[in-house]
Amino acid sequence: MRRLAIPLLALALFLLQSQAAFACGGLIAPDGDVRLARATTLVAWHDGIEHYLTTFTYQGTEKNVGWIVPLPAVPLSIQQGGAWTLQRLEIESHPVTQPLFFHGAATASSAAVLERVKIEALNITVISGSGLQVLEWARNNGFFLNAETSNHLLTYAKGSPIFMAAKFDTSSAQARGQLEGDGTPILITMRTAHIWVPLEVLALDGQEVQADLFLLTDTPVYTSDFNAAVGQSSVGSDLPGAPGFTLAFQEHIGSQLYHDLSTDRNMGWVRPDSWLTYLTLDAPDSSVTYDLGVNSYGVIRLAHFGTPPMQVVDGQSSHDLPGWLPRLPLGTPQLTLVIVALLLISGGIFMIVRHRRHVRSTFA
Repeated sequence: MRRLAIPLLALALFLLQSQAAFACGGLIAPDGDVRLARATTLVAWHDGIEHYLTTFTYQGTEKNVGWIVPLPAVPLSIQQGGAWTLQRLEIESHPVTQPLFFHGAATASSAAVLERVKIEALNITVISGSGLQVLEWARNNGFFLNAETSNHLLTYAKGSPIFMAAKFDTSSAQARGQLEGDGTPILITMRTAHIWVPLEVLALDGQEVQADLFLLTDTPVYTSDFNAAVGQSSVGSDLPGAPGFTLAFQEHIGSQLYHDLSTDRNMGWVRPDSWLTYLTLDAPDSSVTYDLGVNSYGVIRLAHFGTPPMQVVDGQSSHDLPGWLPRLPLGTPQLTLVIVALLLISGGIFMIVRHRRHVRSTFA
């Protein structure tokens, strides 16, 4: 199921960036806002709090432009995001070397408006309701959705009733001197059990999905349970079942990067002991049918879009390795792994031999 790109609503993961943005003059826009060539998002999680830093891009050729996106929880706050954080992360990870259609009738009640926020020229509304209620609210508030987009929203509403609608006040944007491709960084803070990122919404009909995702976590992130258990880096590995989705870079946040991020606007929550992970997604739209979560061991999980956000991880507990199995720290030398494996094998053989001797002595 794919959506038609339409002027009033681009259903996207918190941003759709102009591919010609770099031609407008570097990473920083004249007013200090974000200008990036790819969809870029930072997601940080610590102690049950998730921070989303993303940017909505102004499209100067359109008179009315906006987005509706799913959220895993009601935001604790929505505020202006860091002016340079997303660009700084890009540098860190890339060192220089039609009418509205839907089936069924809308319910009598309407979606509840939980919060309204205005940031620069961007009007943001957080709403809660069933899929049909969200569709009705969107129609009544000037959002234009075709049948495919409507069905897509209905699917996401099965997983979470919370959505955020963002729309540019184009006259205000023009008065501020915003250019096409300029972005307004938004920081969304939510209480969640683990990281959740809706990725399928980036897959527009017939377009290659190109996105950068940065994670700030308490521990390293892995693409498999095995890597997490034996302490082997997942850098360079694709996510299982997701060709083109690669864990490309990972490091413990250094003092300079911590300073650069934490001193940015509204970014004082960044922790000096965090791990930075960079994932790059370059794949056909038909293959991006999933959302992302990270479990307590730092292992990335993917699940079909529309899965309730917390079940992206919780619903796949059968994939985890046994809890009693010791987990080695990241960077454990291969020699250590060999020694541990030999000890485990030797221990297993010893237990088998001992058991057989015990059985023989019992029946002797």
